[in-house]
Amino acid sequence: MRLLFCGDIVGQPGRAALGRHLPRLRDSLALDCVIANGENSAHGFGITGKICEELFDCGVDMITGGNHSFDNAEIFKHADSEERLLRPDNLNGAPPGKGHGVFETPTGGRVLVINILCRLFMDNYNNPFESLERLAPQMAPMDAGFDAVVVDVHGEASSEKAAIGHVLDGRATLVVGTHTHIPTADARILEGGTAFQTDAGMCGDYDSVIGMEKEAAVGRMLGALPKPRLGPAEGVGALCGVFVETDPANGLARRIEPVRVGGGLQESWPVVNREAAE
Repeated sequence: MRLLFCGDIVGQPGRAALGRHLPRLRDSLALDCVIANGENSAHGFGITGKICEELFDCGVDMITGGNHSFDNAEIFKHADSEERLLRPDNLNGAPPGKGHGVFETPTGGRVLVINILCRLFMDNYNNPFESLERLAPQMAPMDAGFDAVVVDVHGEASSEKAAIGHVLDGRATLVVGTHTHIPTADARILEGGTAFQTDAGMCGDYDSVIGMEKEAAVGRMLGALPKPRLGPAEGVGALCGVFVETDPANGLARRIEPVRVGGGLQESWPVVNREAAE
């Protein structure tokens, strides 16, 4: 099975980057499942039902979220009914929606997707490790009835993301970080067979401050008054993510590669054997 996880989609440039590049990626990489983090897709803050449909139409199969999942109140009426939209499992209180879901591919494959929030340097969310012990299989994905298990770890601290990766090593196909919007250079397969990357990066305009318009962001840091209003940078967006190929014997990873396309970044486009995929 071949999977693509796309990092945080920031505003219209991020959505446009997916629309421009994802159809070609799906075809050239023979992808079975595409997951994308959509918590910043509505002008940088939250997501809407209309944007969900836009992302599904361009080739996304499951959408994960983060601390901004409910910034746009319009999404509340979709959260319980849209099975392909997730929010972090360990949010406080009793928010609508759910923190995990199973995507069934056209060929009958089953991909379990889990969405959690970290706590270091963030709000005091419920314990992510408790959520993972409840949701993640205690064995290799295939032994638990899944072709793949993908975990979106949404957080600030690389140490917390790494710890979660090791806790899930041998139990998840891919543990990938989101939230910091910068693709890290540590894509690797852990000792037990789980693919890991600290952060997938973002789908958005990199001529910015993590996707937001740079003059306003810098002004805030310099203490400008009145405080400048943040909005997404509106230049050409890049698509950043992680490509994973699974071992059909156990559902763990046998290959992980970063994906970076467009937007002025140095490109990384994996090459696959199409005949082997088919």
